[in-house]
Amino acid sequence: MPQIDKQSTQLSVLGITKRYGDFTALDRISMEIRQGEFLALLGPSGSGKSTFLNILAGFENATDGKILLGGGDVTSLPPEKRNFGMVFQGYALFPHLTVTQNIAFPLRVRKVAAAEQAQRVKEIIDRVGLAAHSDKYPRQLSGGQQQRVALARALIFSPTMLLLDEPFSALDKNLREQLQFEVSRIHREFGKTFVFVTHDQSEALSMADRVAIFEGGKLQQLGAPKEIYSKPKSEFVARFLGRINIFPLKNIRSEAGTVHGAFGDSLLRASGSATDNCQIAVRPEHTTLSSAPVPGDHNNVRVTIRGVAYHGATVALDLLSAHTASPQVLSLSMSADVWQRDYHLKSQDFWLSWAPEAGLLIPYARSTNS
Repeated sequence: MPQIDKQSTQLSVLGITKRYGDFTALDRISMEIRQGEFLALLGPSGSGKSTFLNILAGFENATDGKILLGGGDVTSLPPEKRNFGMVFQGYALFPHLTVTQNIAFPLRVRKVAAAEQAQRVKEIIDRVGLAAHSDKYPRQLSGGQQQRVALARALIFSPTMLLLDEPFSALDKNLREQLQFEVSRIHREFGKTFVFVTHDQSEALSMADRVAIFEGGKLQQLGAPKEIYSKPKSEFVARFLGRINIFPLKNIRSEAGTVHGAFGDSLLRASGSATDNCQIAVRPEHTTLSSAPVPGDHNNVRVTIRGVAYHGATVALDLLSAHTASPQVLSLSMSADVWQRDYHLKSQDFWLSWAPEAGLLIPYARSTNS
């Protein structure tokens, strides 16, 4: 396995902006992409992530900004001069070529000698587990096998980095999960930089070294999955990256490194320093449900159960805060066995509880009219 310094910068993006008439698809995006890392570009449809990938690839031109590769300006270079591999959403395999011929195609275009072509194709076919399918045509392959052909074809000419545009979008859930492991393994083995577009949060969290979250053409946050999950910088990031319970506060004050605020008739606390524009949030996995408030300094919010969804080993609870002027919809997961044993026949109010150190302080989402 190649030894890669994942702290060294391979590609610098400086203030990239893309406008279509009066519409701004990308607004001054800046980031550094590190050598050998797996970077996921995550966001909802229309957030700008695919436009950004196409500008990296050279398929679209930026309106403003620069892209530096190893210190050299590649902003205006056409795709074929950038030496980037590309895996498209629909794989873009040639239907009249076999697996071997599809994978060899980039080498043929580059006029690599036939003997070297044959050796390199055999090596990469073995590495991606396609040796038994080398003479088949794309129509004879499963979706997962076609995906591996596309990956092998994109990697065979030793690209500077690999760009992947939602490559799992056409696959069912089980195959997606299987290929997530496969692509992660291939990334580790080849040591190339992967830039991967997805709208699937679990995909980004499980596969990437770092995640860049896009919304409204802006880069909202960039960091390691654990960092952005546990320390979201905005309400959008907090809500988009997994489930979260958010409580607007009144009468906010700080005391000894702890923020206090009122939510209905509950006093809530979280570690940190206060601003006039913050809310307390907590991930559902850090909360518990009980028939009485948890004593001590725990946060306690009275809730009613609005709905239950069975997921096999777990159940997801849809909760509603009680005794508040504006009820909040909240969520919690628990073991299906615990639910069946302790809760499912009870109809009274419950308490959602968590420790202050498990809470997050996040600013209110800015109004579009502000």
